[in-house]
Amino acid sequence: MSDADLSIGPARFIRNLVIGVALTGGVIFATGLARGQNAAAVLHHFLHLKGRLHTPDLGLLAAAPIQIQVHVAAVSVALTIGIVLMLGLKGTTVHRTLGWIWVVAMATAAISSLFIHRANAGSFSFLHLFAGWTLIALPMGVSAARKHNVRLHGRTMTGMFVGGLLIAGAFAFLPGRLMWQMMFG
Repeated sequence: MSDADLSIGPARFIRNLVIGVALTGGVIFATGLARGQNAAAVLHHFLHLKGRLHTPDLGLLAAAPIQIQVHVAAVSVALTIGIVLMLGLKGTTVHRTLGWIWVVAMATAAISSLFIHRANAGSFSFLHLFAGWTLIALPMGVSAARKHNVRLHGRTMTGMFVGGLLIAGAFAFLPGRLMWQMMFG
């Protein structure tokens, strides 16, 4: 199997991204409904963003506790490298090197998230399940790569990218959360 066969390519990456965004939108919409808001109120929050998007207010992040700063930095690194890894050729030295950096960034993001309790009044929330799964799945994905089980490695890492970065990350942009305030506030 050649390296070109292992690359997911731009078309598959975009398909995975669209699926991740659609799932995220659905989960956010359902979360708003679960909080007791009606469908119109949930849609109102997102439809009235026109003209409110601005340069991020990084002062809010600078004033946030250190665990949030570490978490945002690790997620930013993991997201950037994850996109590069998913679009690039697999099995190369660059892929392996960036892959290890991605694994460290994902582990840092997962561990730092365990110390963030703003969303649920000082206790764990369902978002912490993503952190738990990441800490379990990371060694599984690395082990699969070391055993040359390319399919399992690809599925595990892609699943963490979509679930741990796109879906869980989208919850940071719910109204009232820090990322929402930074981008739209």
